[in-house]
Amino acid sequence: MESTKTKKVKKINDKTVIAALDIGKNVQYGYFRAPNGNDVKPFAFYNSKKSFNAFWQKLCQFKNKQGLERIVIGFESTGPYAEPLFHFLRKKDVELVQVNPVHTKRVKELTGNSPNKTDKKDPRVIADVICLGHALTLVVPEGSAAHLRRLTQARERALKQRTATINQLQDLIFVIFPEFLSIMKGVTTKTAAYLITHHPVAESICAMGVEALATKMNKISRGRLGHERAQQLVAAAKNSVGINEGKESILLEIEHLNHRIENENRFIDNLEHQMAENLQHIAYSSSILSIKGIGTVTAAGLIGEVADFNKFDTISEVMKLAGLDLYEISSGRHKGQRRISKRGRPLMRRLLFFAAINTVKSKGIMHEKYQQMLARGMLKMKALVAISRKLLGIIFAVVRDNSEYVQDYSSKYHYKLAA
Repeated sequence: MESTKTKKVKKINDKTVIAALDIGKNVQYGYFRAPNGNDVKPFAFYNSKKSFNAFWQKLCQFKNKQGLERIVIGFESTGPYAEPLFHFLRKKDVELVQVNPVHTKRVKELTGNSPNKTDKKDPRVIADVICLGHALTLVVPEGSAAHLRRLTQARERALKQRTATINQLQDLIFVIFPEFLSIMKGVTTKTAAYLITHHPVAESICAMGVEALATKMNKISRGRLGHERAQQLVAAAKNSVGINEGKESILLEIEHLNHRIENENRFIDNLEHQMAENLQHIAYSSSILSIKGIGTVTAAGLIGEVADFNKFDTISEVMKLAGLDLYEISSGRHKGQRRISKRGRPLMRRLLFFAAINTVKSKGIMHEKYQQMLARGMLKMKALVAISRKLLGIIFAVVRDNSEYVQDYSSKYHYKLAA
């Protein structure tokens, strides 16, 4: 297996040709540079196998003409547009690196004293950044880790779409029966979903009557809702201020939105099932899942983002990948506050943040530590970020040691010694 660790690229030697790429959806721009300053002007090529092959042949010809031995190909960290070309180049004898867009922006203004941005200018700037040694090797998940990354990304998109659909549904319910939302506290519970599907208008609620409605609600909610809530709904339905004009059209859209929410729920359940299956193929996943407060979705997402925890030597490397590494801006007598850089994978930070929320609850493994931070005057948000960093450290440690998490390990260890 190839190393997936993100490493800083060593200074380019005199036997290396630098190929810089500006990635686009339809058109890419390439640029070659030799150590002696000879180069090829930026040129366009396209997302097709024929164009990729032509790019590769041109690069090989330039390398042979300059008498060079090594090829480094770099591009800015970008979205999906780079993936077809990236996977094409992975099969070649090259070193692939990525450049932080923040670095290219600063180098661009430094070299040209202008914020001017063009597709033809960008590859030259990317090459400058690589020459300075500020590029990083790519983090490439393989096998089950690659599946986990795709599954996690798909789940994130599905959650966003479901949330947008729920918001649309709430807006339509408010138009025809606004009192429903204040009584049922939303539209996502089983009881609310049933009523919206079968009795979405005030007239239908009134026709059911209190007793029939109470019986149905009690059955669906398993005893949590009953006569009192049914009475409130019927009373609100009799005096509802919902509109009647165009109601049939609104009900048609409500039915459509209900189906969309059901489909998204089924899709999300399927994704989570696939995550659990793929986690079984990751040897160290049980170590991560042994940490109370980290479940299947979080473990799968973190492995997908990191690619392989075992390929990292120190926790600082993983912190940097997540964008949770600390920095401060101080000068003279001014002492700046320490903050996280956020120059990493945002989904990884979000997963750790929600995991932190789980672990600081009353019986969570980080509850005591969190309370100590708050007692020192730390803001809740900063304390949760600090807990996120600690969780990442614990995850790295249990994976490194191939062990399971033991809560209150220090106290148990000292007790054992005393015995």
